[in-house]
Amino acid sequence: MEKNGIECCDAQELHPDLLTIVNEQMPPEEELYNLAELFKIFGDSTRIRILFVLFEAEVCVCDLAHALNMTQSAISHQLRILKQNKLVKNRREGKSIFYSLADDHVRTIIAQGLEHIEEEGNDRL
Repeated sequence: MEKNGIECCDAQELHPDLLTIVNEQMPPEEELYNLAELFKIFGDSTRIRILFVLFEAEVCVCDLAHALNMTQSAISHQLRILKQNKLVKNRREGKSIFYSLADDHVRTIIAQGLEHIEEEGNDRL
């Protein structure tokens, strides 16, 4: 049976054993909300571009602005969001502030997302 282009079961039949496993493994609602909020941060192409620059090197706002052909103000706004969500960190060196990825988890999330879309693109060929 198909509803709105989505395949559905022909009969309504519950599978209690599977539902028990799912319910036991499901994280608390607050964690799911926080996870959804984290993924929203990755939903902006400017922030993704910043993260890709930071894959390669620790850089200051001036370098980021130049690399991405954007204003320092626009870069600073996005860096603030990334920092608030613990995706980047910074350090001061003299008058410069250098930014880098907060940890390897950020690199892993982006790398796996990129791998997924590249794989998806190959499936269409």
